[in-house]
Amino acid sequence: MSSRDVVLARVRRALADVPRGEGPSDPPVPRDYHRVHGSRTTAQSVELLAENLAEYRAIVHRSDAEGLPGLIHRLLAERGARTVVVPPGLDASWLDPAWRDPSSESGSDVTLVEDHASSTPYELDAVDSVLTGCAVAIAETGTLVLDAGPDQGRRRITLVPDHHICVVRVPDQVVGSVPEALPRLAPERPLTWISGPSATSDIELDRVEGVHGPRTLEVILLAGSREAG
Repeated sequence: MSSRDVVLARVRRALADVPRGEGPSDPPVPRDYHRVHGSRTTAQSVELLAENLAEYRAIVHRSDAEGLPGLIHRLLAERGARTVVVPPGLDASWLDPAWRDPSSESGSDVTLVEDHASSTPYELDAVDSVLTGCAVAIAETGTLVLDAGPDQGRRRITLVPDHHICVVRVPDQVVGSVPEALPRLAPERPLTWISGPSATSDIELDRVEGVHGPRTLEVILLAGSREAG
């Protein structure tokens, strides 16, 4: 008996009690698991998110709308970033006015790089930082989910540059658990789930960061902000 025969025989045995003509979506799937775990206020969920983000070695900052452009400018300056890629739908109020208007008398020490479909990984690798929003943030797991929305851009721009600044609108975009996050996400969109900076460990458990994504993740919890639309 060949390996093919063995596999097909196992498939037939597994399907022996399935009625003929039944499709994959026909049997009802119970969804009786807990969507909410415990009892937390909105403020407590935000604090849990911040705690778990830090546990995964993300750097957490807090700001209001007025202070956001200055904070972003400072974070880029501290890294010596001269170029930053931004999605086309990023809220313009997040950016320093001098960046939006290179002719400004105050001048600009940062060059904005637009997210173009033609941009190659090689070109993006030369960019110092990337600035995005997010789709949802999950408190219990310290996870940011990006769905390639207008303020997040294509997945490529958040995987290649070495430094990612992600702005989370608080409390609108914060949920407690993964089951609470899923209804907010469209499964056909390119979802990127981020729990801290990119990292892996070798056989001796030595942690190495920046292997398949940004080495540094900075998260800004933007208070008092409502989602557009």
